[in-house]
Amino acid sequence: MPEDETNSADPDAVESEPDFDQIELAHSIIESLLDHTRVVSDLIALMAQALDQETTKALVLTPQWNAYLESRRRLESTREDVEKFVEELKRSANE
Repeated sequence: MPEDETNSADPDAVESEPDFDQIELAHSIIESLLDHTRVVSDLIALMAQALDQETTKALVLTPQWNAYLESRRRLESTREDVEKFVEELKRSANE
């Protein structure tokens, strides 16, 4: 059997396996984005506390504030989903 046949039984197999360095890089990027979003969210909450009562009341009645709150709720589950995703990729890389 020629040498190139033994090394290329499944040419897509090597390319489809996740590279551990790429997994770690993706995790690091996502984690940084999640952390930044959390910091910005905390800053927004602090700024809202600094507003007077009438301004705060007007602010929380806007569609933008509701969208912000919904986004925060989704972000909480996103962090858990990212951790599960990374663990699954690590498991796949070790198989």
